[in-house]
Amino acid sequence: MRSVKLSAVLTMVAVLVGLLGCGGGGSKGPALTSISVTPVNTTITVGTTGRFTATGTYSDNSTRDITNQVSWTSSTAGVATISNAAGTKGTVTALSVGTTTVTATLGTVTASTVVTTTPASNPAANVMPLTVNGSLCSSGSYLNKACVSVTICNPDLSACQTVNDILLDTGSYGLRVFQQAIPNLTLPPVASGAGSLTGCVQFADGSSLWGPIRTAMVKLGNEPYVSVPIQVINSSFGSLPLPCSNADPTPVSSGFAGILGVGVFKEDCGAGCSITANNGVYYSCSGTNCVGTSVPLADQVQNPVAALPVDNNGLIVSLPPVPVGGVPSIDGSVILGIGTSTNNTLSKPVVLKTDAAGDFTTVFNGIAINGFADTGSNGLFFPNADPSVLPVCASPNTDWYCPPVTRTLQATNVSATGSPSSTVSFQISNFITLVNSSNRVFSDIGGQSGFGFDWGLPFFMGRSVAFGIETETSPLGTGPYVAY
Repeated sequence: MRSVKLSAVLTMVAVLVGLLGCGGGGSKGPALTSISVTPVNTTITVGTTGRFTATGTYSDNSTRDITNQVSWTSSTAGVATISNAAGTKGTVTALSVGTTTVTATLGTVTASTVVTTTPASNPAANVMPLTVNGSLCSSGSYLNKACVSVTICNPDLSACQTVNDILLDTGSYGLRVFQQAIPNLTLPPVASGAGSLTGCVQFADGSSLWGPIRTAMVKLGNEPYVSVPIQVINSSFGSLPLPCSNADPTPVSSGFAGILGVGVFKEDCGAGCSITANNGVYYSCSGTNCVGTSVPLADQVQNPVAALPVDNNGLIVSLPPVPVGGVPSIDGSVILGIGTSTNNTLSKPVVLKTDAAGDFTTVFNGIAINGFADTGSNGLFFPNADPSVLPVCASPNTDWYCPPVTRTLQATNVSATGSPSSTVSFQISNFITLVNSSNRVFSDIGGQSGFGFDWGLPFFMGRSVAFGIETETSPLGTGPYVAY
């Protein structure tokens, strides 16, 4: 992180509008006559922060630091935001390349300076940093949690919020963020008849998220902002329908501030929800009354990668290898686009076309089941045909396998078109032994599944895995596909 260099002082003198009278009311003390803001006309690199100081000059020629008394504003919050929060007042955060005017105000007295933001030299504009149980994740995160940071703004860029602890999820589609993570944004609702469009999304682990659909400007990495419908997670909005009766109420209960769904589809529900009202996903809410509704594709929660002007045909998730027994954390990257620049190409990968559900076929223990690659799952989850090889753990950890020694296994992934195929070796160790270590990132944890072969985050360790978005072309073919 680079700090702003304090180099000069900009002084703007404001005319007093409340001159003290002579006699009658007594002395009120020296009046503020001007404010100076430092540094002046500074330059900050995107992704870094700096600090501004406000100094007040008074009618008796005295000066004092009023950084914590003034109100700070940024004219273009999409370029840089400035904090008014206690303890960080005057801290500016550069979000994108451009210029903005930072203003300090106290009463009727103001002072301004210009901030110019420059591109970050690393990473490239189409690269999003990815940490697994690292700096982008909240403290106390669960095992194998893949975290990214996303900037969300009002449609006019008048206010923005950069949110860490966003779960990267290649098994879903669209951005969902808890209301608690964006308290200062005023995102307009997406209308649905006479009410507001609201969504219910359910996950394989039995959890669910509920909340209204809002329009937002979203920034991935240092790509241009895109305008897309997102879900603002709020379990107290309207009345919960049965499928979302257990909706998570807070980031703490869910384990994340939001989810960035960047799988192979452009919308979260597709054509089925555009023609059927009783789809179990979308509702029209008027007051507390919520009823199922059909919704046009354009109003559904959108995969923001598909909305990018250039790097919109997919993405590549790249993570380093992790040894058996695990490590505390790892850093990787999400590279937007496939074959659109020098940093997003794969050399001779296996390309598996996916079906209408985003699945390929996995053959394990001679049985063919649906398979999918999912960064949002923190283990490898699959049906176990031989409990003597992979016994489940004792209660309360029966979701996980606890073999007495590390097992090396194989499964074969097959394209939805029948070919090509790829045999993948993987390892499963004793879950209890692993979690009792000091590590939090594991390539060798797995558990039971009743919904196919879930190639969760361990599959991505030591690989670069591409996701081609439906109908979009790249050097690897036309999506939807998964390639590695």
